[in-house]
Amino acid sequence: MRVLFDSDVVLDYVLDRKPFAEPAAALFELYRLGNIDCYVSGITIVNVFYVTRKLKGLGVARLAVEGLLAALLVCPVDQNILNDAYRLPFSDYEDAVQHACAAAGRLDAIVTRNLEDYKNATLPVFTPADFLNRLKGQ
Repeated sequence: MRVLFDSDVVLDYVLDRKPFAEPAAALFELYRLGNIDCYVSGITIVNVFYVTRKLKGLGVARLAVEGLLAALLVCPVDQNILNDAYRLPFSDYEDAVQHACAAAGRLDAIVTRNLEDYKNATLPVFTPADFLNRLKGQ
């Protein structure tokens, strides 16, 4: 299964944000084991750098970005993606960009903690816990 991790899931993992870090780490472990293919959008990498730098400093932010770029697949963000996202009926443009990236990449699902932000999604959207439970059931 090919899934896009929303910024919040990646930040939960990188920053070890309790109580969300455990399911995020489980998702990353499934990826490491080859059970799922994980993608992030290009803006997620930027978001991780920005938030991590503010909370943990430049060095930690650079290491986080280096690790993510080495480990995950990145969906490009270009003018077409931004235009597609703008046309989506989402109240949050960043989430629309995430969705447009996943749709353009023909991914199977989006994993996020903010289901409400994706109420108009055309792709399946799961919380980390729901996605993990779904995989256990398969």
